[in-house]
Amino acid sequence: MGQLVCGGAMLQCSFGVAPSSLVTLPANGVLNVMPAANIMDNKPMVNILPFGMCQSLANPTVASATAAALGALTPMPCIPVTAAPWAPGSPTVLIGNMPALNNSSKCMCNWGGVISITNPGQMTIQVP
Repeated sequence: MGQLVCGGAMLQCSFGVAPSSLVTLPANGVLNVMPAANIMDNKPMVNILPFGMCQSLANPTVASATAAALGALTPMPCIPVTAAPWAPGSPTVLIGNMPALNNSSKCMCNWGGVISITNPGQMTIQVP
């Protein structure tokens, strides 16, 4: 099943140059230290923050800057465009009536990037 994800989880985009973190609002109604996330926590600039610079030629700003530089890849500031929810989500756990987000879920950026969870934002501690 994987670990459930909460606010503060670390994210990485396959076309981004820097990591980012997941912002989860307390609207889902499940609060620990940080609010738990579900598959609909995919809103750009609300839940998913920029990943530094974008290197995807599908991004119009990168494509035009690269063309202006005579074909030399020219990264431009990242503005995530995530229209689809995270997938697949947890098949057995619901948060806010939607599948919970787990650490194996992915979210697609419209510019071709795959956003993955590198740290779920919570840790399991084993007590001897």
